[in-house]
Amino acid sequence: MADVHIRPATAEDAGLILHFIRELAIYEKAESSVQTDEAGIRASLFGADAKAQALVCERDGQAIGYAVYFYNYSTWLGRNGIYLEDLYISPEQRGSGAGKALLQHIARLAVAQGCGRFEWSVLDWNTPAIEFYKAAGAVAQDEWTVYRLQGDALRKFAEGR
Repeated sequence: MADVHIRPATAEDAGLILHFIRELAIYEKAESSVQTDEAGIRASLFGADAKAQALVCERDGQAIGYAVYFYNYSTWLGRNGIYLEDLYISPEQRGSGAGKALLQHIARLAVAQGCGRFEWSVLDWNTPAIEFYKAAGAVAQDEWTVYRLQGDALRKFAEGR
């Protein structure tokens, strides 16, 4: 879209990204799960050891969304892939093509870098997102179930308890 501009995020965008993260968490009914702050975003996305990358989506000079992604690896393909952690467009901008432009931008990165996959997770109740991803040609991987260790459970397991 000619009126949408997508750019790499910078450390100066940490507050903006945190704002969008909080909006996304509210939408996903998980506001209390956001445990980071602006300094945490700055360190984890823009610090020397950053493993993830962020993009900002703008229209008419105003930030309207963001995406965070990182590289993973497929042993079956023997190639890297891109995992999309977050894709968020402000509610008033949804349906305008900005989300599609942001998703396509990352897809082009994946193709240009020889990635074998571009994947992400979506909440099973988020029908608008599911329909959006299906329209893009994405296919649900229903046979896989995501497991997670975090917080105390992660620490206990790491300690052998």
